[in-house]
Amino acid sequence: MSLILVGSPNSGKTTLFNRLTGLSAKTVNYPGSTVDLHKGRLIDNPSITVIDTPGVYSLVPRSPDEAVTVRALCENGVHKSGQDPDDGVEIIVAVIDATQLSRQLALALQLKKFGETKHVPVIIAITMLDILKKSGESVDLVRLSKELGLPVISVPWEEKMAPELLLVSAIVEIHGNPPAKKSSSNQSSIDQTPLPDFDIVNDLRESQRLKNLVVVGKKNPHSDLRARTRKIDRLALHPIAGPFLFASIMAGIFTLVFWIAAPFMDLFELAFQWPAQWILGLSWVDPESVLVRLLTDGIFAGAGAVMVFVPQIFILFLGLVILEDSGYLARAASIVDQPLKKVGLGGRSFVPLLSGFACAVPAMLATRTINSRSERLVALFVIPLMSCSARLPVYALLLAFLFAGDAWTAGFVLTGLYLSSVVAGVIAAGVLSWMIRRKGGDMAKEKSFLLLELPLYRRPRPRMVLHQAWLRTGSYIKRTGPVILLLSVLIWAGTTFPHYQTQDPVDRLEHSYAGKLGKYMTPVFEPMGGDWRTGLGLISAFAAREVFVATMAVIFHVTDEDESRMQDGLLGEMKNAKNRHGEALFTTASIAGLLVFFVIALQCLSTFAVAIKESGSLGFAIRQLVVMNVAAYVLAVIVVQGLKAIGIS
Repeated sequence: MSLILVGSPNSGKTTLFNRLTGLSAKTVNYPGSTVDLHKGRLIDNPSITVIDTPGVYSLVPRSPDEAVTVRALCENGVHKSGQDPDDGVEIIVAVIDATQLSRQLALALQLKKFGETKHVPVIIAITMLDILKKSGESVDLVRLSKELGLPVISVPWEEKMAPELLLVSAIVEIHGNPPAKKSSSNQSSIDQTPLPDFDIVNDLRESQRLKNLVVVGKKNPHSDLRARTRKIDRLALHPIAGPFLFASIMAGIFTLVFWIAAPFMDLFELAFQWPAQWILGLSWVDPESVLVRLLTDGIFAGAGAVMVFVPQIFILFLGLVILEDSGYLARAASIVDQPLKKVGLGGRSFVPLLSGFACAVPAMLATRTINSRSERLVALFVIPLMSCSARLPVYALLLAFLFAGDAWTAGFVLTGLYLSSVVAGVIAAGVLSWMIRRKGGDMAKEKSFLLLELPLYRRPRPRMVLHQAWLRTGSYIKRTGPVILLLSVLIWAGTTFPHYQTQDPVDRLEHSYAGKLGKYMTPVFEPMGGDWRTGLGLISAFAAREVFVATMAVIFHVTDEDESRMQDGLLGEMKNAKNRHGEALFTTASIAGLLVFFVIALQCLSTFAVAIKESGSLGFAIRQLVVMNVAAYVLAVIVVQGLKAIGIS
């Protein structure tokens, strides 16, 4: 037996799914956040499957994600190979926001008509009643149930009141007992009954009529959330003040990334230093043995150099979740809609572009919400330019080198790096859109549109905000941890063997496999202020950008001539590193070149693979990879040589 949750974006559908299943699917306040179906088991009754669908405004799909929901509804009772027989859709739960009844009841009316045609029961679940109550109004659920001819339940969010119990009661009311499993013959084919015709205009009129009938009470002008929302939006949606406000908020978040995270980073650093120190302090341990050096110089030095930035990543995610949960980011989508259209994008592209600041892979999947193929291809191309969380450890390391102890300056420069990635994306989108228009064809004639329902401003729930930020950070650690660990070991081996018994670390490195390879790479990386060591770091970063930090930690720990300084950290090693000419390897110019390179370069094999899948073209992904990395290298060389030319070395 299955429940399928259907509702508009921001209706509370995914939050209800989390409460019903105990899972933690992402909840955001902008449309198109849930691209694929999410499934889970009802907490108190595991025999019931709960399915969360992408947000829709009607059952007339206008984008790929809306088509996913309609397709899920139509495949009633389908049994596929390897699929649980109970996963057929048995009951539809229409999740409706009480503060948006005049529009969202239109979807409920369509689902009712759909259920009557397909012989599927429908339950109406009303959310946000607590918010409506604060404005002095309430919903007559009995009257609404009578008018619709469907069961209507309220969904409270208080921890002591379980919505799953209310849903189970409604199910029992419909069926008397949980329905029996369908026969295999019924599960072997899709219900071929055609979809009913939906008159959207009449549905909206009926929705408004129902809203006027069932909403009771008198608005309190002093506590009306709509009035407060309109008041805030006069600033947030202002054509000039709005963008300035958004930029200021993001600058504040990036400054906090450096300021608040500092003491927690010290704790993480100690957590990885302590095991290495403990091992080296054991009297029976030979500090020069291969196993000990693997643990201390390879695993702890490499993995610890990246994991120390976890507090900064958590704070970045925390800030973004607060903006999402409050409803503010939906306003940002509406602000950027018209400017983005000038470069071939639009408000719907804002969702995946914003997701790109976390990770390009799910951001590319989120482009399925874009109804225009030309806009989708442009978005797919520019998403890797957004500064994802994998770049943050690299930025943090390089900015700490330049602005040690100056969190405010580092924060503003970090803001500039993120803005630079946006500017680069806008330029790339403009060029690609111009090429599509010049080529002509059907894609050049497509028009993008944005249908956006702005949610009321809500106070973020601390427990959920912290939980979501922690989940995203945990996902980052799980995704990158194994890769970082493996590459740290490989890089350590490459810089240690074959002459691992050589006591002089410089001589050992020079004759290692990595050292020999580096002699061939030096001419390539010297124009951008580096040498073979930074080159090896940039190459290893193609597996995961943050591996650059681990590579630097492993290499410079091995090459340090002063053993007494080994505990001073990677920054100390970088400040004393010299190139083959005896000059400082890391300078203002070379660091600037590295920052420019990481802003532009596409260094993620997972992103490359997803680009092939989502664009449907290997050629598209190869051109994207080549263009971005060549452009990154050329721009880095220009920046480094330009700074040197004006006396900034």
